[in-house]
Amino acid sequence: MTYLPEPTHTHGTPQKTGILLVNLGTPDAPTPQAVRTYLKEFLSDPRVVEIPRAVWWPILNGIILNTRPKKSAAKYAAIWMKEGSPLRVHTEKQTVLLQGYLSQRTTAPFVVDYAMRYGNPSIPSVLRKLKEQNCQRILVVPMYPQYAASTTATVNDVVFGELQQMRNTPALRTIKHFHDRPGYIKALANNINDYWMKNGRPEKLLMSFHGLPQYTLEKGDPYHCECHKTARLLAQELGIKPGQYAISFQSRFGRAAWLQPYTTATLKEWGKQKTRRVDVVCPGFVADCLETLEEIALEGKEDFQHAGGGEYHYIPCLNDRNEWIHALTDLVLDNLQGWLIEPDAAELEQGRLRALALGAKQ
Repeated sequence: MTYLPEPTHTHGTPQKTGILLVNLGTPDAPTPQAVRTYLKEFLSDPRVVEIPRAVWWPILNGIILNTRPKKSAAKYAAIWMKEGSPLRVHTEKQTVLLQGYLSQRTTAPFVVDYAMRYGNPSIPSVLRKLKEQNCQRILVVPMYPQYAASTTATVNDVVFGELQQMRNTPALRTIKHFHDRPGYIKALANNINDYWMKNGRPEKLLMSFHGLPQYTLEKGDPYHCECHKTARLLAQELGIKPGQYAISFQSRFGRAAWLQPYTTATLKEWGKQKTRRVDVVCPGFVADCLETLEEIALEGKEDFQHAGGGEYHYIPCLNDRNEWIHALTDLVLDNLQGWLIEPDAAELEQGRLRALALGAKQ
């Protein structure tokens, strides 16, 4: 085994704690080539698509990667921000704000950075960057409230795989989920209530989560249950009753059965019932992205109103809301207990002198 070269070490340098936020990913540009590169990495992950490789590779490389990138690029172009991809822009803001909020709560040396599971910046590149800053302890925070093997677990796969290539591995902690954290639930509720204060209330609220194949539930993935728990706690915090809201799952792909009820089918049915106004929120996302801004905000509106529905409102994700960053700060601090240690300057200097006496280089 050949390990990656270790960063240059200077004796007496304070050890830092790294906090790595990880989100799903995004193409580098809203172009067919960039989208193709992104989709190939994403859809090649065996945790994302559990079809046997011998069956899946011809479909992926022969059909999907030759037809889907152009259509997806047009969708990305419709929601692209002047600063870049919405998901990356919002994640960068969350990273900067978390750094600031943590600085107010501790004087221990730490570094906050972010990576994307697919696309750039990659998890391996940011882990190496953290090591170069002398982060001897790293907390990995997958930005998925509800755990799924195809999201949180695949982040861990890459993190652990990168550590296998290191000679001097940092201490590592990971966060599995935060679907029922009071701070997260309150942030969601405040976000919705603020929207309703400005825009009025709907006849029905739809809580739409990302969909997964039905077999993931049958094989033991807790995602479906965690989505329902989030929705129940959110409804309680909002003070709304079961008849005033519903839960659904979006982004179905292929012919296999996925978690139900489907978002599209629900919106069409409510449209047929002449529902006067529907608001849709996506509690499974902490930052707006293609799926929320295009599929839910635009396509969902078309499905609902084409079927006969009235007003349609998409409520944005938490993004950089103050309550959410406070909740994220609390989540991180709870998982850093015992790690945030303020350096002792005298002890560091003594250690440096001892190392030099033993023949270490400056």
